[in-house]
Amino acid sequence: MAPPFSARIQLLLLRAVGFLIGLIGQAARAFGGPKFGSRTTGPVNEPLLLLSAIQLAKLIRQRKVKCIDVVQAYINRIKDVNPMINGIVKYRFEAAKKEAHAVDQRLSEKLEDESTLEKKWPFLGVPLTVKEAFQLQGMPNSSGLVNRRDAISKTDATVVALLKKAGAIPIGITNCSELCMWYESSNKIYGRSNNPYDLQHIVGGSSGGEGCTLAAACSVIGVGSDIGGSIRMPAFFNGIFGHKPSPGNLTWSEETSIVFHLLTSLSSGISSYHICLFLYLFYKVVGHLENILGASVQHVKLKEMKYSFQLWITMMSTKGHDGKERVKFVDLLGDHGKPINPLWELIKWCLGLSVYTIPSIGLALFEEKLKYNKEKYKKFKAVEESLHKELVEMLGDDGVFLYPSHPTVAPKHHVPLTRPFNFAYTGVFNALGLPVTQCPLGLNAKGLPVGIQVVAGPFNDHLTLAVAQYLEKSFGGWVCPGKV
Repeated sequence: MAPPFSARIQLLLLRAVGFLIGLIGQAARAFGGPKFGSRTTGPVNEPLLLLSAIQLAKLIRQRKVKCIDVVQAYINRIKDVNPMINGIVKYRFEAAKKEAHAVDQRLSEKLEDESTLEKKWPFLGVPLTVKEAFQLQGMPNSSGLVNRRDAISKTDATVVALLKKAGAIPIGITNCSELCMWYESSNKIYGRSNNPYDLQHIVGGSSGGEGCTLAAACSVIGVGSDIGGSIRMPAFFNGIFGHKPSPGNLTWSEETSIVFHLLTSLSSGISSYHICLFLYLFYKVVGHLENILGASVQHVKLKEMKYSFQLWITMMSTKGHDGKERVKFVDLLGDHGKPINPLWELIKWCLGLSVYTIPSIGLALFEEKLKYNKEKYKKFKAVEESLHKELVEMLGDDGVFLYPSHPTVAPKHHVPLTRPFNFAYTGVFNALGLPVTQCPLGLNAKGLPVGIQVVAGPFNDHLTLAVAQYLEKSFGGWVCPGKV
């Protein structure tokens, strides 16, 4: 029996779009992206930009460096570099300078000693950037959705408010994918962000604006979110640290402590950790851990990891804590107003008339088909529980698991359209509810960042952070873009 006429039209359109996406992918691989004089951003010449947040805060507290000089150094760097990478989409320079002067004025009055200042404001005077999808008072909050172009935050998101309370100074908001549901940061409001190591390559998503901004030394602390790798993929593609904590694990004070220690010194004694490694990845790392540290390394093959994408879909199919169905993506695209027609938007996109990106249209089209019925949900929920149990028992309280961050280094622009499910390498750990730190390991022969995910059992975030810090020191970590 032939399918209905409307279904045949939809199928033909999807095939046409698939063909177009294939051509886009081929063109991207052949010609890349933006046409600047250089394919990478320039090196850092200001020493202040090479210091960690903790180092900067300490120098400011000790009155060895003025806060305004730190903030101005970042502003100058942003003006030089951001036109190339398009990481920061709205500046907050004047307000930031005013707040920096206020910090310097307070310090000049010498009302508190250094110890008191550190306790009250651990990030005093440190520049901060915030993903545009988070509320930052007075700044746009559209999540890249044209329907929300005029939305301005009237308050701060909790994490932003707490970082400001700790003394950090926001200097801008950063780009993201439309409604934070794609792994290339591009939307119809702000355009596309570019990788500082090669402008023809992606920055990842959805927190990609943060990834490239931090990598290009345009900020030192970044706020992002991660439901399927939205922090870890940009961290991998841009060669920086990113951390997804254990769900429900951390209070604000504990989160502050983790950030603080990640940026300074975490722990020693890595040789006692029980290291587990995914079969084919980073034998150089393994050799170092075995030969230099004498660590116990096991090569493991977890058969159920092949269901990574299915496990992520299972997580996304779960009802909310109140027992209600999650808000549909198609309704979010309409900004809780008139629902959009994904098929009609697909037709408009083919004609260059849609205000939505093709990843969002595609997700809206297939949302219901991707959602699992009770039978499939039950099947893969059992797989998730089995894999979770296997990993937790294998890792114990002193083990870490090293796993690829992505099948490739940062691909060229548009190529993700031909590889939509590659985010499963990060998304699986959201489904499993395990802490993960994305660790930078320098650059490959083509000058693009490489790295690895460090995973541990529930509530053992300190292990992933400690191992990541050690690997960073041993293998190069972050490398300044444009460095000869």
